[in-house]
Amino acid sequence: MSATETARPAATRAEYCVVACAEAWRGAGEILASPMGTVPAVGARLAKLTFSPDLLLTDGEALLMADVPALGQRPGAVEGWLPFRQHLALTATGRRHVMMGASQIDRYGNQNISCVGDWARPTRQLLGVRGAPVNTLNNPTSYWIPKHSARVFVERVDMVSGVGYDRAAAAGPSATRYHRVTEVVTDLGVFDFETPDRTMRLRSLHPGVTVGQVAEATGFALTVPDEVPCTREPTEAELRLIREVVDPKGLREREVPA
Repeated sequence: MSATETARPAATRAEYCVVACAEAWRGAGEILASPMGTVPAVGARLAKLTFSPDLLLTDGEALLMADVPALGQRPGAVEGWLPFRQHLALTATGRRHVMMGASQIDRYGNQNISCVGDWARPTRQLLGVRGAPVNTLNNPTSYWIPKHSARVFVERVDMVSGVGYDRAAAAGPSATRYHRVTEVVTDLGVFDFETPDRTMRLRSLHPGVTVGQVAEATGFALTVPDEVPCTREPTEAELRLIREVVDPKGLREREVPA
């Protein structure tokens, strides 16, 4: 760096989360990325601009974007039309990787976005099951949870919306054939299900986070390796793209405050 250059500020927690989300689409090829949430949206666009250039991204409605505009901006070029019926066809054929949210998630990756409390008389009504069962049984599925807490990471979800590994196995080969929950990204770290019994494992910690903090914020026992690495740091080029190209308004910092 020359004497006239200024060092770029260190990556924030939100930017580590962006990179962790982007990694979910590394090497995905020509499939539709369906990010839900600000940080996953920044991550999907970062992936397309760097290590997964063949990703397909929509404008959130029905247009396939030929470029990668900043969040909130219309695409400068359009390469296709993806109405709802065709989006459903993609969902059914597996050519899509969705990153959904979760109001509750358990050790096997069962997700709840429908209701809190007993199904017959819930205390909270949420979104409803939506497309979660079809997503999880037909597409690679990841989850983004911006506030890791024991209210979200529960021993048993109140209702299954997205299907986890135990329920898919119980349903048999027709359910397990394409079922794959790849990872869970939160404001504390990254988690996966690469264990013999397909229960959740702590894969990496964001800088400044301890294993104890994660355990305290999780309502079940995680598999924790003897040595847990740090989440990959954004490169200088990735930080420039995040801050200047994809999210110049800093919307990511609202979802994961410093």
